[in-house]
Amino acid sequence: MDIGGCDAVIVCQCKVVTDRDVAAIVDRGARTVAQVCRATGVGTDCGGCIFTVKKVVCDHVVTLVTSGSEAVSEAS
Repeated sequence: MDIGGCDAVIVCQCKVVTDRDVAAIVDRGARTVAQVCRATGVGTDCGGCIFTVKKVVCDHVVTLVTSGSEAVSEAS
């Protein structure tokens, strides 16, 4: 799958969830790994993906905050 010129990377093999899927959940308001896990099912089988998912969540939240998107969504 090609999104924005970059291939999506599968972060959870068990549930076949990509980094782009995780970012989309964060864009929709998830701010914790637990919220992403509930929304996508990641981390509920073998758990081997949890640290990768945590990194994707943290990186994407930081991107939202530094770009000002977080302030806009909180004001709405």
